[in-house]
Amino acid sequence: MAGQSDPHISLFSAEEVEFIAEDELIEIVPNMRMDPLNFICGDFGPFLPQIASQVPLWLAVALKKRGKCAIRPPQWMSVENLTRVLEGERESQGAFQVLPFHYVEISRLLFDHAREDIPDMYMVRSLIEDIRDVRIHKVETSLEKFSGTSAVKIPNLSAMEVNIIRPFVGRALQAFYKHDNPEKIPDVDRASSAQTRAANNEPRRQLRR
Repeated sequence: MAGQSDPHISLFSAEEVEFIAEDELIEIVPNMRMDPLNFICGDFGPFLPQIASQVPLWLAVALKKRGKCAIRPPQWMSVENLTRVLEGERESQGAFQVLPFHYVEISRLLFDHAREDIPDMYMVRSLIEDIRDVRIHKVETSLEKFSGTSAVKIPNLSAMEVNIIRPFVGRALQAFYKHDNPEKIPDVDRASSAQTRAANNEPRRQLRR
């Protein structure tokens, strides 16, 4: 993963964040009979026609692609609930409304693979896009007031929103810390040189007194 391959970049791609979100449970309505499915992450089923069952999102999408089920959108994806969330986001400039941590990725996967299962799909998609725009603007406004501290707390952010701001906040905190405590910042070049010598079995030079 991008966030693990380079220690200086704590940013995941959109595909990687979406991959993590696919483990979220969602309800499906099978149109077939099937014995339980056994996976490392757990057992799901048995599946009976027209009997709702909860499965991970990745499994729901896989069954949907094969025409084996319909997907029930989560309750928060209704027009009524999303309208209430959007109004709350616009009214409160200092707080974020409660939404599922992976609401962006879940909605995108359902728009791509189960749009016919979503009532008022175009209105739902428009509302989610408006909510995202308002929340990103609020994040930017919050960061404009950013000051030196040991941590940043912005409650109710989603995974994708956290992923967007994490690199900036990490670099900003490091800069504030370095400015306030320069003597505590390790000499990166010296540490890197020492590690290189050790790797090459290079003898260390004795320092003259």
